[in-house]
Amino acid sequence: MNRLELERWRAAEPVGVFGGSGFYSFLDDVEEVVLDTPYGPPSAAIRVGEIDGRAVAFMPRHGDRHTLPPHRINYRANLWAMRELGVKRIIGPCACGSLRRELAPGTFVICDQFVDRTRGRADTFYDGPRTTHVSAADPYCADLSRLLAECARELEIPVVEGGTVVVIQGPRFSTRAESRWFARMGWDVVNMTQYPEVWLARELGICYANVSLVTDYDVGLEDDPEVEPVSADAAFEVFARNIDRLRALLFRAVPRVGPQPDDPCASALDRATVHG
Repeated sequence: MNRLELERWRAAEPVGVFGGSGFYSFLDDVEEVVLDTPYGPPSAAIRVGEIDGRAVAFMPRHGDRHTLPPHRINYRANLWAMRELGVKRIIGPCACGSLRRELAPGTFVICDQFVDRTRGRADTFYDGPRTTHVSAADPYCADLSRLLAECARELEIPVVEGGTVVVIQGPRFSTRAESRWFARMGWDVVNMTQYPEVWLARELGICYANVSLVTDYDVGLEDDPEVEPVSADAAFEVFARNIDRLRALLFRAVPRVGPQPDDPCASALDRATVHG
């Protein structure tokens, strides 16, 4: 892609989409964009195309062949590359485990809060000398989240609007003790990639909304005789069965994503920098 083509896509402000486990491709008619970043190479080339005339930029966060485990993803490079392409609004689907009996496999949860239980991940663009403290009170875009929930209901997809995802380091799953603790804390689902992805988007002033697809019950629900310990094979099998519903949701929602409004996502850096 030459410079003029890149500028064309930037002017279009494409909607960004990150693909998670089992979601490695999205559109058929695409152009590939390879961008350098100050943070190294992204997970994969960005695929740009259109849905009903709305520009879309897609990247599989684990790489094209799932070669990047959650703790090895270069989240900063991925978000930086999206911004360089002109993306101001991102939808980040992911697989997750349920911490609540009523959130059955196949349910879509539009998370609005996260709890970070990761360690050692590069999770900020502000390492100094510029000191910046961005508010984390409401890390997900309320406007995009409402749109995704509305589209899911239109498609009769079981959806829960709002929920807390606890993000673990991975690549291992939780122990039973950890899972019971997460559930007692009132958290709803568990995942390995939402942090720092959603947070880095906020630091760049990008809107970010999540769709968490429940693939299994986490092991803390082992007192329920119907629940078996999670396995990678079982989780991927459930995700595969629901990938068509996820695609249908995105194909309905993306054309309805408007320009970025003057919302808390866009103004995140206002009054966040400490001046000496």
